[in-house]
Amino acid sequence: MGQRIVYLDNSATTIVDSEVIKEMQSYFSDIYGNASSFHYFGRQAKTVLDNARKKTASLLNSSPEEIFFTGCGTESDNIAIFGILNAYGEKGHIITSRIEHHAVFYSCKHLEANGYEVTYLNVDEDGVVSVEDFKKAVKDNTLLVTIMHANNEVGSIQPIEEIASELKKINEKRKKKIYFHTDAVQTAGKLYLDVKKLGIDLLAISAHKFNGPKGVGALYIKSGTNIVPMTFGGHHENGLRPGTENIPYISGLAKALEISNAKIEEYNKRVFALRKKLKEGILNAIPEVIINGSGSRAVSNILNVSFNYIEGEALLLMLDMEGVAVSTGSACASGSSEPSHVLSAMGVNPVASQGAIRFSFGYHNVEEDVDYVLEVLPKVISSLRSMSPVWKQKTLGNKE
Repeated sequence: MGQRIVYLDNSATTIVDSEVIKEMQSYFSDIYGNASSFHYFGRQAKTVLDNARKKTASLLNSSPEEIFFTGCGTESDNIAIFGILNAYGEKGHIITSRIEHHAVFYSCKHLEANGYEVTYLNVDEDGVVSVEDFKKAVKDNTLLVTIMHANNEVGSIQPIEEIASELKKINEKRKKKIYFHTDAVQTAGKLYLDVKKLGIDLLAISAHKFNGPKGVGALYIKSGTNIVPMTFGGHHENGLRPGTENIPYISGLAKALEISNAKIEEYNKRVFALRKKLKEGILNAIPEVIINGSGSRAVSNILNVSFNYIEGEALLLMLDMEGVAVSTGSACASGSSEPSHVLSAMGVNPVASQGAIRFSFGYHNVEEDVDYVLEVLPKVISSLRSMSPVWKQKTLGNKE
C-alpha cells in the first residue's frame, strides 16, 4: 500500500463543506454591501445577516435577539466571561474546571491574578466533573460558573444540564444571580444543542469545528442577562461586538450548523465505528498503551491514547512524514513542552502524558483511513521505542 494522506485532527479544525463554500461565494462579490448601510446594497447584506441569525437561533432553540456573531470561539468565551464580570462591577468568585480550553482556563488565571477568587473543579479519571463538587464550591460571592460542554483533548462530556438544574435551585434563594456559561465549541454539530434544555445563560460555538469557515463564531446570551461589551465602536451586534459584520462567514456558520445538525445521527454512527476500530486495532497491535478518557460519557469522534516510553511530539512528526495528521492535544497549546493540563487533572502519569496523541475524526474520514493508520502506527512506535533507553532496559529485563 502506498502512502495515503489521512487527516485525523478534526478537533483542531475541519474541512469547509462544499455547500458552505457555495453559500458564501455570492456574498463576496454579488451581495457585498455593509449591513449597517441604509442603501440597497446595505439592505441586501442586512437581510443575509438577519436570516443567518434566525437560522442559528432556530438550530440552538433560542430567539434571534439572543445570538451574537463573533470572530471565533475564543472571542465568544472571553466576551461571555469578562462581559458578565464587568457588569457586576465587583470582584467575586468564579467556578470552573481544571480541564477547560485555554480560552477559558487562561481567562480565569488572569482574573485570579487580578483579585478574583477561582475554584477549579477536579475531574475523575474519565475527565468528568462532579455535580456534588460543584454544589460544595458555590459561595455567597460566586458570580459566574464556566464549564465546557465537552473537552477538546479527551472528549469527556460534562453534566451541564445537571449543574444548571442545581444552579437554578441555588439562584432561587439568592438576590444576586450566578450566571452559567459553557464552551460548546467541541459539541456544536456533533450533539444537538438546545440552550433551553441545557439551562445555561451563555454558550459559545465556532464555525470551523463543524465544517464551516475559520474566523467566525457565535455567542448565545440568554435574554435578560446583564453583560457589558469589552470593546467599543459602532452599534453592531447590539453594541456588544462592534465592527462591520463578516457577512460571508456568518452565512457560512449558519449553513454549516444547519448541515451538520441534519447529519448528527449519521455522523456519530460513522465516526464512532471508526474510533472503535482504531482503538481496538491499537490495543491489539501495540503494547504499553493507555486510553485516556475511555468512559462512555464522551463525544464520538475523539480518541486520546498514551504510548508509553515515547514523546508525543516525536510521534506526531513521524506520523506526519507517513501522511497522517494528528495532534498532541489542543491546537491552541502547540509549542508547549508542558504536560497536558487536562491529562494531569485526570491523574495521568506525567510520563504517559508526554506520549499522548489525540486522534479526532470528521465526517470525511473513511474506514481506509483507519486501515492505513493501523498499518503505519505500529512501525513508527517500534522505531521510536528502539531509540528509548528506558524501553530497551524494560525489554531486556523482560527477557531476563
